Amino acid sequence: MPIIELVILLACLVLLSNVLSHYLVAIPVSLIQVGLGLGVALLLNVQVKLQTDWFMLVFIAPMLYNDGRQFPKQELWKLRGAIFANAIVLVFITTILGGFLIHVLIPTIPLAVSIALAAILSPTDPVAVQSISEGVKLPKEILHLVSGESLINDASGLIGFKYALAAAVTGSFAIGKAVGDFFYISLVGLAVGLALITLIQVIRDVLRREGINDTVFNVVLQILTPFAIYFIAEDWFQASGVVAVVAAGVLSHIQNSHEAEDAPELRLVTEKVWNIIVYLLNGIVFLILGIELPVATKGTIEGTHTNTFHAIFDVLIVWGILLLIRVAWTYGYMLFSWLRDRAKTKPSVRIATLSGLSGVRGAITMAGVFTIPTVIASGDAFPERALVLFIAAGVIILSLVSAAGILPLMAAKSLPFMTRGSSLDEDDGVIVTDDNETDTPDEAKPQQVSYKQARIYVLRLAVQNIEEHRRAENQRAAYDLILDQQFQIRRLEVASQTADELQPMLTDEMQLRLVALAGERQAVKEMLAHGETSKLAARAYLRRIDEREQRLSQTIHRPGLPTLRTLRILYNRAVQGFRLWIAPADSDKLRAEQLEIQRVASKAAIKTLSQYLKQANVDEQQFDQQALYHLIVNYRNRIENAKADHSLSRADYERQRQTLRIKSLGAERAGVQHLLESGQISLRTASKLRQFINYSENLLMLNDIEADDE
Repeated sequence: MPIIELVILLACLVLLSNVLSHYLVAIPVSLIQVGLGLGVALLLNVQVKLQTDWFMLVFIAPMLYNDGRQFPKQELWKLRGAIFANAIVLVFITTILGGFLIHVLIPTIPLAVSIALAAILSPTDPVAVQSISEGVKLPKEILHLVSGESLINDASGLIGFKYALAAAVTGSFAIGKAVGDFFYISLVGLAVGLALITLIQVIRDVLRREGINDTVFNVVLQILTPFAIYFIAEDWFQASGVVAVVAAGVLSHIQNSHEAEDAPELRLVTEKVWNIIVYLLNGIVFLILGIELPVATKGTIEGTHTNTFHAIFDVLIVWGILLLIRVAWTYGYMLFSWLRDRAKTKPSVRIATLSGLSGVRGAITMAGVFTIPTVIASGDAFPERALVLFIAAGVIILSLVSAAGILPLMAAKSLPFMTRGSSLDEDDGVIVTDDNETDTPDEAKPQQVSYKQARIYVLRLAVQNIEEHRRAENQRAAYDLILDQQFQIRRLEVASQTADELQPMLTDEMQLRLVALAGERQAVKEMLAHGETSKLAARAYLRRIDEREQRLSQTIHRPGLPTLRTLRILYNRAVQGFRLWIAPADSDKLRAEQLEIQRVASKAAIKTLSQYLKQANVDEQQFDQQALYHLIVNYRNRIENAKADHSLSRADYERQRQTLRIKSLGAERAGVQHLLESGQISLRTASKLRQFINYSENLLMLNDIEADDE
C-alpha cells in the first residue's frame, strides 16, 4: 500500500479505536488498536515496511521529548535521587538479571539477545503507570516514585537495548569500550540536547523581540525541535538522540513555565498540538504492532524448531521475570524507606505487587523492538528474531491485559486505564492539584466538586442570566440559547450519574415526555376534527408523535446504541421530507399549517404537563426539576420558532443572541470565581472552566467577524 494511503488508513483507525473505547470501557484503547491492526493485516493484507532510522526519528524522538515536557517538578523533584535510581539502577538490574534469567530459562535465545530483550521491555508507559497508580491509591512516595521513574526509564532502557543489540549483531562485547561509549553517548547526548534547546530558545527570543511572534510559526518551530535535536545528536555527534530529546524536553518545560505569562496563546496552542501528535503517534505504533503480529508470530508458528504453545509459555516466563524484579525492587525501596523513617508506610507485598502490575509496556517498547535487524554482521540471520518479536509483542499485550483484568480485582474497584495518546474526558474523577499532588475528591478535599459538577453550576447561572434578560422582543433568541445550555446541562448530568442513579431519573423524564406527547396528540386531533388544519399536515405531525413515543419506549425498555437511534431518526425525517416535497399540495401552505400545528400542540403539551402535576395522585417533587424545566423550555422554544410573524431580520436575531450570550458568559465567569474563592474547586479545575469560557467567547467573536465580512 502506498505510504499516503497507509498514513490516512492508520489515522482513521486511531479515531475508530477511540470511538470503540467509549463503548468498550473495560478494554484499554491500546488493545483495541492492536486488534484493529491485526484485523487490517489479515483482511486487507496491509504491510508496513519498517526502517530503523526513520522509525526512531518519527516515533521515539517526539514521544520522549513530550515526556520530558510533562516532567513534574515539585514533589517528584524531592524524590529525584530515588527516581533516578529507579530509572537507571532498576533498568540496569532488569537488563542484566532479567536478560540472564531469560537466557537460562529460554536457552535458545543467546545471552546478548536476551539482554537486549530485557532492556527494551524495561521501559514503562508513564501515563498508564500514573493513571493506574492513582486508581489503586498507592502511598504518595510510591506513587511519585513509579510515576517519575516511568518518565525517565525510556532513555536508559533504549541505551541498554542499543548496546546489547550491537553485541548481538557484531558478536563481540568489550566491557571497557562499552563503558566508555556509554558515558560518551550519554553525556554528549545530554550536552547536545541542553545546548540545542537553549540555542533554539535564544533564537525564539530574538525573533520575538524583532516582532516575529506569530503563534503558528512558533508552534511549528517547537514541533520540529525534537526531530532536529535527535538528528543532530545521532548523525553529527554520534551521541544518544534519546538522551538529547529527553533533556531538551525537560529544559524546555522549565523555560516555557517562565514564558507562560507573556505568551499564553502560544502555550495553549502548543499543548493542544502536542496532544494531537502524541495521540496519533501512540495509536499508530499500536496499530503497527497489530499489523506486524502476523509477521512476528508467523516465523514462530510455522517454524519447526519452536512449538507455538511453548512460545506462549515463554511469554509468560519473561513477563513473570519482569514482574518479580519490579515487585522485589519496590518492596526493597519501601523497606529501606521504612527503616529510615518509621512514620512512612510499612512494607507491603500487596502494594509492591500493585506497583509491579502497573508497569504497563507501551509504545516505546514496541517502537524499539521493530528496530531489530534481520541479519547480523556476518550476514547470517539474526538469532531467534521471530521468537524475540513474538515474546516482546506478547509481553506488551499481556501487561495490558493483566493491568486491565487483575488490578481491578486486587483493588476491588474499576480503575482508570490510560496510555499515551488516550482520548480523555475532561474530568476523570481525580483532582490534580497545582503542586502535582493527586487527591481524590472524597478523601483529601471533600468540599470540592468535580469538573462536570462545576460546569453544571456555571451553566445554570448562564441560563438564569438569560432568563433575567429575556424580553418579548428577544424571546426567540433567548429560548434558543437556553435550550442550547440545557442540552449541555443534561449531557453533563447524565455523564456524571452512576447507572443506579441514572435509571430512575431517565424513567421520570420519559414519563413526563410521554404525558406531553399525549397532550400534543389530543390537540392535533381536535384541530383536525374542527377543520383547523389539513389531513396531510395532521397525519404527518401525528406520525412524528408516534415515532417519538416509540423511541421513548425503546429507550426505557430496550436501550440501544444512541448512534443507531440517531440514524433511524435521520432516515425517518428524510423520508418524511421527501414525501412532503413530492406532495401535490402547495408547499408554503403546508409549511404554514405544520408551524401552526407545532405552536398549538406545544402549548397543549405544556398545559397537559401542568394538569398532570396537579393531580392528587402525582407527587410533583418526585420528578427532577431540571428535567421538567428542560422539557418546558423545549416546548416554549418550539412555540417561538413556530410563530408566523417573524418580522425580525436574521441580522437582528443574531445580534440579540450575541448580546445575551456575552452576558451569560459574564455570569459563567462570575460563577467560576465564586467556586474558586469558596474553595469548591481547585486552580486546575478553574483554569479548565475559564479556558472553556474563553474558547466560547473567541468563537462568538469569530462568528461576528465572519458575519461582518459577508
